[in-house]
Amino acid sequence: MHGGKIVLCSKMATRLLRKTSKSLVSQRFNVAIRCLASEAGGATMPLTFGSPQTAYYHNVDVKQVDVPSGTGTFGILPNHVPTLAVLRPGVVTVFEDEGTKKYFVSSGTVTINEDSSLQVLAEEAVPLEQLDMSVSDVIV
Repeated sequence: MHGGKIVLCSKMATRLLRKTSKSLVSQRFNVAIRCLASEAGGATMPLTFGSPQTAYYHNVDVKQVDVPSGTGTFGILPNHVPTLAVLRPGVVTVFEDEGTKKYFVSSGTVTINEDSSLQVLAEEAVPLEQLDMSVSDVIV
C-alpha cells in the first residue's frame, strides 16, 4: 500500500512537471518573439499626451518618450513592457522623426499598453519654450 502512494505521487509530480515545463517554454517563446519584434518591427509607437487644458499628441507615431517618474526618468521605446507609472514634476521629452520636443509636467500618469501605444496624462503640461525662466529665479 505504501508503495502505491509513492507511484501516485510520482505520477502527479510528472504531470505537474510537464504542465509547468510547457508553460515555461511558452513564456520563453513569447519573450523571444517580443525581442525579435522590437528588433525587426516598428520603430515608432502611437503617443497620446495631454493635460486637461491641451492635447499635445493624439495617436501620433513617435520614436521614444522620456518621462520623469517616482523612481527616476526612464525612456520608453516601441515594444516596451506594459507599465503604469506616476509622473513626478519634471520634463517629458518626445523624440519625433524631425527632432525632439520637451514639456514641463507637474504630475500625472503614464500608461504603456501591450500594443506599444502610450498615454501620458498630465495635471499640467507646458512646452518648455513657453516657460519664463526669469520667474523661476524669483520663486527660488
